[in-house]
Amino acid sequence: MKPETRNARPSWDQYFMDIVELVSRRSTCLRRKVGAILVRDKRILATGYNGPPAGIAHCSETGCLRDKLKVPSGERHELCRGLHAEQNAIIQAALYGVSTKGSTLYCTTHPCIICAKMIINSGIESFVYRESYRDTLAVEMLREAGIEGRSL
Repeated sequence: MKPETRNARPSWDQYFMDIVELVSRRSTCLRRKVGAILVRDKRILATGYNGPPAGIAHCSETGCLRDKLKVPSGERHELCRGLHAEQNAIIQAALYGVSTKGSTLYCTTHPCIICAKMIINSGIESFVYRESYRDTLAVEMLREAGIEGRSL
C-alpha cells in the first residue's frame, strides 16, 4: 500500500457525514433512520437523530402511528410520535445554550419543510446531506433564505 493511501484522511465533509451515519444508528424510527449534527469551525455543536421526545415510549414499543394511519412518506409530518433528527440537533443546542448561528447542518437526508423553517430561523448558514427527500417547498424556502445546500 502506498504511504499516501495508507495515511489518506477524509475531507471535513466526509468526516462529518461519517459521524452523521453513526448518529443515525441511534434512531428508533421504524421507517427511516436519520442522523444530524451541527458544526461550526470544524467542531461539533450538537447531534440529533429521529425518534420520540425523551421519556416517551419508542415506536418499536408502540408501533408506527404513520403506518397505522397509512400516511405516505413526506406528508402530514405532525402525525408522528417522533421528532426529526434536525429538530433534535437544534433542540439539543438550545437545551445546552449553544448558539446555532453560523453553523452547518450535516444530515443523512435533505430537510423537510418543517425542519427547513427551523433551520432558517436558527441561523444555520448551510447544510450538507446524503439522500434526497421529495419536498419542493423545503427546497424553495431554503433557497429563498439564501441557505446553501449540497449533496455529498
